[in-house]
Amino acid sequence: MASQDWVDKDFYKILGVAKDASDADIKKAYRKLARQHHPDTNAGNASSEKKFKDISEAYSVLSDPDERQQYDAIRAMGSGARFAPGGAGATNGGFEDMFGGLFTGNTGRHAGGFNPSAGGIPPEFADLFGGFGGAPGFQRTPQKGADRTASTSISFAGSIRGTTIGLREPSGEVIDVRVPAGIKDGQKVRVRGKGQPGAAGNGDLVVTVAVQPHQFYTRDGDNLRIHVPVTFPEAALGADIEVPTIDGDKVKVRVPAGTPSGRTLRVKGKGVKTSKATGDLLVTIDVAVPKNLNKEAEAAVKAFAEATSSADVREGLAAKARL
Repeated sequence: MASQDWVDKDFYKILGVAKDASDADIKKAYRKLARQHHPDTNAGNASSEKKFKDISEAYSVLSDPDERQQYDAIRAMGSGARFAPGGAGATNGGFEDMFGGLFTGNTGRHAGGFNPSAGGIPPEFADLFGGFGGAPGFQRTPQKGADRTASTSISFAGSIRGTTIGLREPSGEVIDVRVPAGIKDGQKVRVRGKGQPGAAGNGDLVVTVAVQPHQFYTRDGDNLRIHVPVTFPEAALGADIEVPTIDGDKVKVRVPAGTPSGRTLRVKGKGVKTSKATGDLLVTIDVAVPKNLNKEAEAAVKAFAEATSSADVREGLAAKARL
């Protein structure tokens, strides 16, 4: 294929998809067209044979993320940065001349007989983004290998204290992934040098961490939230109560007299500890209402009700409800 064709040929148009088409859309379009123009069902049809080659070539490029990115960049460069043809006797003054040395010459990697029209992108395309493939006056820049991705799930305690997990490769190798203390659900951990190999070194392994929920603690940024029940006398008269912390200890919390259900009290420095900050423990008070009262307790509640009968806790409620 002539060098200018690599710039001008529209692989998206060949497959009938948009430039932002998803991998699934590209695959679906290819399957449909390949079935339609396959040589087995179009024997002797030169037009279908050429169409099938074009379809295969387009799919081989657009189905590969790296090659698709390179193709898009080359198309953009070809349409927006064309070189003016040289004057009489010029040998490399034009756009066609510069690319012709890469794609149609009889030396270099093309001497081995690679045929771009058979599908796929020739290796020289990668060189365009690393120094123009050894063309005079340019030097290729070695590229680092691509990153790989993985996911894992850890306990809530592991996310607070930090932990190390082992990810097993298909080859049997186990990669240790150190998860730092204080990591949040959905955050990523990068393991250097465990990605794809490359001329400038291996890429990295990027691990997305999911944190399992806890039955008692809920994370809110670097703070931890808990709900703690108190009795009515404790809420009404005030009390010092003990609540558990994430490190296994207990801390005393002062419940002020007259604390309503739903009020949140703050305990400084007892939340999530990270390398940058330490959160707080947020204690929400739930006033517990007893379901079963013995005779003495029932009499006490009745006496309390009689003693406070003049208080109207719903005073002004109707005014608030007016539209």
